[in-house]
Amino acid sequence: MSRFQVYRAALPEVCSADPRRMVFTADAEGRCEICTWDTATRRSRRVTDRPGGTLHGAIDRDARIWWFDEDARGVGQWRHQAFTGGPDRPGLTGVPDGTARGLAVIGGPIATIGIGLDDSTTIRIGRRGGPGREVTRVEGPAALAGIAPSGDLLALTRTADSPAAVTLLTPDGTVVAVLPGDGPHGRLWALGFAPTGPRPTLLLVREHEDRYLLATWTPAGGAVAHDWCAFDTQITARWYPDGHSVLIRQDRYGRSLLHRAHLDDRTLTPVPTPPGTLLDAAPRPGGDLHTLWTDTTHPPTMTSSTGTPLPPLGTVTGHVPGTVRDIRTPGPDGPVHTLLSLPEDGTGPHPAVFLVHGGPADHDRDAYDGTVHSLVASGFAVARVNYRGSTGYGPSWQRAYRDGVGHTQVADLAAVHADLTARGLIRPDATGLWGTSWGGYLVLLALGTRPGLWRAGVAVKPVADYAAAHAAGTVALRALDERLFGGTPDQVPARYAHSSPIRYAARVRDPLLVVAATHDTKCPAQQVRSYLGALDAAGARHESLWLDSGHDGYDGGDHMTVLRRAVLFLDRELRPPRRPAPRGEGSSAPHRSALNH
Repeated sequence: MSRFQVYRAALPEVCSADPRRMVFTADAEGRCEICTWDTATRRSRRVTDRPGGTLHGAIDRDARIWWFDEDARGVGQWRHQAFTGGPDRPGLTGVPDGTARGLAVIGGPIATIGIGLDDSTTIRIGRRGGPGREVTRVEGPAALAGIAPSGDLLALTRTADSPAAVTLLTPDGTVVAVLPGDGPHGRLWALGFAPTGPRPTLLLVREHEDRYLLATWTPAGGAVAHDWCAFDTQITARWYPDGHSVLIRQDRYGRSLLHRAHLDDRTLTPVPTPPGTLLDAAPRPGGDLHTLWTDTTHPPTMTSSTGTPLPPLGTVTGHVPGTVRDIRTPGPDGPVHTLLSLPEDGTGPHPAVFLVHGGPADHDRDAYDGTVHSLVASGFAVARVNYRGSTGYGPSWQRAYRDGVGHTQVADLAAVHADLTARGLIRPDATGLWGTSWGGYLVLLALGTRPGLWRAGVAVKPVADYAAAHAAGTVALRALDERLFGGTPDQVPARYAHSSPIRYAARVRDPLLVVAATHDTKCPAQQVRSYLGALDAAGARHESLWLDSGHDGYDGGDHMTVLRRAVLFLDRELRPPRRPAPRGEGSSAPHRSALNH
C-alpha cells in the first residue's frame, strides 16, 4: 500500500434504505476503481474500469452507484449505474464538464451536483438522469455541502474564512441565510444536514478563540455554537442516523480521538479507540459503528462494532519493520512534533530521510505509510515533521508563518534536523528530503535556501515558481495562494518572490530528483520546466522524471515508479558504496536498498 492509498482510504458508503448494500474504492489491477459490496452475500462487483482509475464514488437511497468520470486534469461528469449492474447513465444532462464539487441525492430521486468551472462553480438540480437546472452560479471555488432530506434547502460552502463561508438557499436559488467565516466569530465549515427530524438542521464546525466548536443551524434559530462541545485541535463530524447526536473525530498530535456529542442533553462522551489514526469513522443504522484504523506498523483495518461483514482491504504480508518515537523539538511557537521511524538493528546514528507532508493544511499521522515502510526496510531513519502550518495542533499553530510562507516550515525542518543530530539519532552527512505537492515545494525551497544541510532531495509534483503556478493553476489553488500571501503576485510580488524556489535555484548544491506530471493543474508542468532550466543554467546536479498523469493520479503503477526511482536515488546519494578496505583490514559491503531485492 502506497502513501497515496493510505491518505485516500475511506469507509464504504452505505445505502440508507438497504444498509446491506455499499460502495467503496478498491485496488483493481493497480488502479483505484469503484466497487460494490453486498454484506448478505459477501460479494463485491467492480463498477468502473477506467485507464486512469476512479476515486469519487457514492450510493443513493435507491442503491444506484454514482462515480465521477474524469480525465487526467480532474475534469468530467457524474455518472450512475444500478447496484446489480447495467448501462452507465449520466447523472444529470446538460451539465458542463468540470471538476467534482459535491453530490447529494435524495428521495424522488432528486440529484444535486456541484461542478467547478474555470472561474466559477455551478450547482445543478434535477431528477436522476434528467436535465440539470442551474440553481446558482458563484464566482470562485465553492462546493455543495448537502441537501436537506425534505429537499427544500441546499448548503453551499466557500472558503472557511470568507464573508459567505456557508450559504443556505432553496432549489429555486433564493438565498435563505449567509453565514460568515470572517470577523470575530472565526472560520466556519459545513458538514451536512441531519438525516431525520422535523426541521432541517445543518451541522457546522466553528473556529473561535483558538478552539473548534461544534455548531448547528436551523431556519428558526439560525447558527448556534455549542460552547460545551469545544476542542483544542481540528475536528470533523458526522450525524448519527437518529439525527440527535454526532460522532466527532479529532486529529490531535498525529493521532485520533473519537467522541459522541448528544445535542439534546448537551453531553460529550469518549468513544474508545486504540492509539493510532482513524482514517475514517461512521455511525450506521442499528447502532453499528464502522472504523478504518491504522498506525505506523499496522496497515489499515476496517471494523464493524456489531460484526457486519465489510469488504476486505488490500494489505501487506509479514512484519512491518521499524520502531516509532515521538520527538518534540523546542521552537518559537511551541514544540515541533516529529514521528521518527528507526530501523530495528539498534545501531545509530542512521542515514535519514525527512518525509515532508503537503497541504499545507494537513499533517503526518501515526499511520501506515508504504513509503516509510520501504525506506526503513532499506536502512533509513524516517522523520515525519508536523511543521508550523500543519493541522492537528490547533488554530494558532496552523496560522504561525512568522518567517514567511515556506521559510517558516523550512526553519522547523532545520531545527528538527539539528535536534535529531544532537541526540545521535541521524547522520547529518547522510540526510535527505522527500516531499510531494506542497511538500515537494518545501524540498526545493530547503535545498535552495540552506544548501549543504541536506545531502539530497526528491520533489514530486512541486510548486517551483510560485507566481507562475498561481497564473496557471486552478481557481481554488489561486484562492489558497492569495490567503497565504495576502494578495496576488501583482499585488504583493515581493512576497511571492521571497518564497519561490526558482529564486534560489542557482544556490542548489545537493543532488535533486524532480518528478512532475504533464497534465498537472495544481502544480503545472511549465513552471517545473522553468525551474529545471534554472538548475541547468546553474550547473546543479539533478534528474527529472515525467509522468503522463495529473496531480492526483489514481494509478498505482505511477506511484510504484516514483517510489522505486526515489528510494534508489536516495540510496545512491546518501549511502555511496564504500571502497574495499586493504587486505587484512576487513571490508564492508554496501547496503542494498530493499527495492533491489
